[in-house]
Amino acid sequence: MKARWLVGGVAVAAAYAWQRLRRPYAEPEFARPGGEARVDPRAGELKRRLEESRTLVEEREAFEEGETPVDAADPDDRRRSVHERGRSAIDDMRPRE
Repeated sequence: MKARWLVGGVAVAAAYAWQRLRRPYAEPEFARPGGEARVDPRAGELKRRLEESRTLVEEREAFEEGETPVDAADPDDRRRSVHERGRSAIDDMRPRE
């Protein structure tokens, strides 16, 4: 039984290796010898996506500048503001006389 599994595993590995060896390696269009300088058609899309990501990073940095850093935050001040908002909400919900 174990021999069948071993032979099957070797056969699968051999088939995979055969497929990999038979497949020709494609040379990129832009790297052909002979002095032909070709432009990769994906280069324009990549440049556009890189530029888009740069603007997103700048927007994020501008957004984070307005936030208070953790080490400069005052938890007591935050707690007071939360309690004040809660009291205000409760006052708004109470019926007026």
